Amino acid sequence: MAKHNDTGPEGRSVRLLRVGEQFRHILSELLARDEVHDDVLNSHSVSVTEVRMSPDLRHATAFIKPLLGANEEKVLKALRTNTAFFQKEVASRVSMKYAAKLKFLA
Repeated sequence: MAKHNDTGPEGRSVRLLRVGEQFRHILSELLARDEVHDDVLNSHSVSVTEVRMSPDLRHATAFIKPLLGANEEKVLKALRTNTAFFQKEVASRVSMKYAAKLKFLA
């Protein structure tokens, strides 16, 4: 009898990929709708390219890219400044046992 394996690309489980994709959609929506009260983030178009979840779903690493790569460090600093807001919003929109800690990388 063959063993069923629920792993996707790079050996990550389907659940991790699915939760990461939910996080990506929520973060993208928050940034697109200017729900963050930050002048830097409101003046730049930012793409969330991928969100990788840790195996225990307690940590999320969001990979971002400003439009045309302009002011990447400035945008990263603004995102990191508003991390608490993003964590609170994502936690309220995703029903999980724990609120994941967010980390932003270019």
